[in-house]
Amino acid sequence: MSGIHDLLAGGGVGLVAGLASGFTGTSPGGGLVIFSVLMLGAGQHVAQGTSLIAQIPPTGLAGIRRYWQSGNRSPLPWIIWIGLGFLIGGAGGGYAATAVSDSVLQWTYVAYLVALIALLILRRDRKDGSHEAGAGEDLHRLPLLLIGTIAGFSSGFMGIGGGLAITVGLAAALRVPQHQAQLVSLVFSVIPTNLPPAWIYWSKGLVVGWPAIIGILAGLWIGTDLGARMANGVSRSVLRRAMITLVSLMAVYMTYKALT
Repeated sequence: MSGIHDLLAGGGVGLVAGLASGFTGTSPGGGLVIFSVLMLGAGQHVAQGTSLIAQIPPTGLAGIRRYWQSGNRSPLPWIIWIGLGFLIGGAGGGYAATAVSDSVLQWTYVAYLVALIALLILRRDRKDGSHEAGAGEDLHRLPLLLIGTIAGFSSGFMGIGGGLAITVGLAAALRVPQHQAQLVSLVFSVIPTNLPPAWIYWSKGLVVGWPAIIGILAGLWIGTDLGARMANGVSRSVLRRAMITLVSLMAVYMTYKALT
């Protein structure tokens, strides 16, 4: 019965994480998987390793299809430069994470989330009517590479998936429309850029059992599709407020875990 329990628990974790992923454009298997696995009694390293493993299969395909059908696009040069940075940052973050304590990971996580919240709030409050990057606009390579490197390091070091950094970096820093930024983020859920850090965690046994992982993957697939459907029916401002709320809750929870 333990295997069935783990399968069902994993399915619940994946469904909730998938809904949040599809709606806010964060990587499936990211922060909410970590928090949910922590709530089930696992340690920080195991929760992060499980999150990275859950991000390898293309569970975000259904969500990508929904954004694509709504007219959003992900230019190939953006994917290439962000992906290159992601690979570089991911390997470094994975090795760095295995060398520090749970407490260091937790407080780093809190600081990272607070920085993302600040960027989202500043982006929301700008009312100068300045130009936003269009769907086909050619962005500079260096900012894209930097976003990818930060996303990759956050993925490897904190198991968060990097989707938050990509979405916030594109929308807040590079002025890409919110729906398009979220699509680009989800594209990286079907590219196995997390393989290097995932292998590092896996080789050290820092993951949950296979029944829970299978349940998480099934829940992610269904939840991401449903979340993306919901996202395409609301405005950019609603999506931005939802992301601020989600990241704030994550920061509060991780602060609690770090203090206890």
